[in-house]
Parts: sequence; C-alpha cells; structure tokens
Amino acid sequence: MSALADEAELITTELASNVIKHVGQGSAATLVLDVGADQLRVELHDKSGKEPQRLSPTCDEESGRGLQLLAALSPSWGTIRTTAGKAIWCELPLPPDETRRRIQRATTVMETYGLAVGSPTARLTHRPVLEDSATSLILDLLHWLTAQGLDLDDILDRAQTHFEAAAQAA
Repeated sequence: MSALADEAELITTELASNVIKHVGQGSAATLVLDVGADQLRVELHDKSGKEPQRLSPTCDEESGRGLQLLAALSPSWGTIRTTAGKAIWCELPLPPDETRRRIQRATTVMETYGLAVGSPTARLTHRPVLEDSATSLILDLLHWLTAQGLDLDDILDRAQTHFEAAAQAA
C-alpha cells in the first residue's frame, strides 16, 4: 500500500502547489480523502472558479506538468464546480481484497517478528529497517524450511508463480 500512499502524497502535493500558484499563496483549500471498497478518492477544494488548464510544456520549462502527472497516476480524474469554487478529484484503485488481506497478514508478521528480534515496531516504518527486517525474516524462513527437509527452490518457484498470477489478475 505504500506505493498508493506515495501516489496520493504526490498528487496532493501537486494539487496544493497549484492552489498556491494559481489561486494565491495563503488561499484556503480543503483536502478530502475518501476510501471506498476498491478505490481511494482524493479531492482538493479551493475557492476559485477558474478551471485548470492542461498545458504542453517544453522540456526546458520547470512547471506545467501537474495535470499530466495527475492523468498518468490516476485512471479517472476531473474537476467539479462547487458552491464555493471548484474541486479537482482523482481516484486511485486499491489492491484487490485478497492482496489487501495478504498485506495485512504480512504487516502483522513483520510487526511480531520485529518485536521478537528486538526492533521497535514503530521503526518498521523506516525503509532501511523494514528491508533489513524482511530480509532477516526470509532468511529465517529459508533456514526453517531447510530444517523441515523441504526443497527451497521448489517453494520459492511456487511462491513466485502465485505472486505473478495474483499480480496479473489485479
């Protein structure tokens, strides 16, 4: 889900920057995040009725790519007029339920594993600690599988096959 959080953060930053640049510094804006069953809707409301303009900047220009970025990251987006101005919205698809269930299960395992090896749970949100913890957990699982007399290559191949099939289905 961190990829979705990164995309939502990038979109929010871009939309907020556009409010500052085009509506005015210090202008009020409201961010609305709405999590549905299969999508995250991001809306940024401002008090300007001015419609955003999709530009075609040259390579040398430093700005003007905001709506292109929004369109690249979100399969659906748009602008709606509100009584106070407008809202620019986009919808980011959430992973399928099965993927979310697996991610939640892995999160629980990683948090429990972090506590077992003495790493504070809160630190697992930092990427280097998370990568080290995941690597250690996988290494421990490989040792455990070997101790059970199982074929590591077969298990890793099956896991990769299942992962790729789930990724293609999504």
